[in-house]
Amino acid sequence: MKNKRTVFSCLIILLAGVTYYATQAQQNSNTQRADYSGVWKSKESISMGGNIVCSFDAGDRMLANTMKIIQQPTFLTIETSSSFPGEVPVAGTEKLTFDGKVGQIDHGPDRGKEFSAKWSADRKTLTVNSTVHLMIHKPYKENPMEQMLVFVTEVWELSDDGNTITIHSQAKEKSEKIERSWTTVFEKAN
Repeated sequence: MKNKRTVFSCLIILLAGVTYYATQAQQNSNTQRADYSGVWKSKESISMGGNIVCSFDAGDRMLANTMKIIQQPTFLTIETSSSFPGEVPVAGTEKLTFDGKVGQIDHGPDRGKEFSAKWSADRKTLTVNSTVHLMIHKPYKENPMEQMLVFVTEVWELSDDGNTITIHSQAKEKSEKIERSWTTVFEKAN
């Protein structure tokens, strides 16, 4: 009889320990990510604040004042419609994956963009790194076209109430020593 009690007590303690550790493991793996889903509007595009508009093409999210974001567990899809002043808006879609893979957008043989996204350790901010490449005209040269690379880092922060996205951006052209920094705020429209 005493052996049965001992075995039963040990099983209860073991079961309680397994339940406790399983609960703790689930809580740690379910750290809340900020949810960026929705339609977001800003007074100016992300690129306008850093005055790097010429680096992007119509349809690019960096030129958009409005973004529709659909968030999934492993990626964000960003739908936009953007253009330069006086031109017809062009629809664009960008998919930011969180697996470390680099995405690409090709705007023709001389223009394009590579990008990747990563969550912070606390999963509250999102960092987007982009490399924009384009051919530009260089006066007084035998071959007037030269490739320009612009490196852009954006840190996205969702407000505690979920009503604004603040995007802190930095951009640097490969050949320049000066880095530009600016902030763009998007407000939730729905």
